[in-house]
Amino acid sequence: MMAVVRLLEITKVYRLGKVEVPALRGVSLQIGSGEFVAIMGPSGSGKSTLMNLIGCLDRPTSGTYVLDEQDVSRMSDDELADVRNRRIGFVFQTFNLLPRLSALKNVEMPMIYAGIARAERRSRAVGALERVGLGHRLHHAPPELSGGEQQRVAIARALANRPALLLADEPTGNLDSRAGEEILAIFQELNRSGITIAMVTHDREIAEHSGRILMLRDGRLVRDERVDRPRQAREIIAAAPVS
Repeated sequence: MMAVVRLLEITKVYRLGKVEVPALRGVSLQIGSGEFVAIMGPSGSGKSTLMNLIGCLDRPTSGTYVLDEQDVSRMSDDELADVRNRRIGFVFQTFNLLPRLSALKNVEMPMIYAGIARAERRSRAVGALERVGLGHRLHHAPPELSGGEQQRVAIARALANRPALLLADEPTGNLDSRAGEEILAIFQELNRSGITIAMVTHDREIAEHSGRILMLRDGRLVRDERVDRPRQAREIIAAAPVS
């Protein structure tokens, strides 16, 4: 299995004045193509720092990070921004949608920055929204959508540039249990189609919907376990036909 993510002896040290605060202490791991991995750990364990590094939002203090066969460990800010836009799809707890734009235009935004032609990005955006069951809500703005629907728009936006990795940070944290279950069902369907997913969560039951759980503690990877029988989430209600 080809590794989409390869970390070798990654450390991250934050400097607060003259004080050094180690956040990651020699973390090595791989995430293979087509895996669905959950990253867990208590507060202060380093999971947020690890997510930022995997997402190319930050650089390691030392060690090597290879994303989709490209060493991104020492890239410039501009190079990292390009990698983020083209190779990583982000899904956040707070959705991060632009409230005055329709679902369709929200999904199109990252493709505009990637320089994709208008007709192509419109086609991709419609396809991504249909894939998450929102083909009938293309022209609704976020305030007109439920929390679960907004998160589905965010997932569609993350898929728009066909990333090598889908990175989700507590994606069900702001949702009720039913909507959260629907989001997990979407992730499982996407993963079955071959999309690589890394999901940060504090909830063991949420993590058990993945195929593998990585546990961090005090900046170290302390457990790497396979989930033999992942919990199966309920599938979302079929979308209404496009009018």
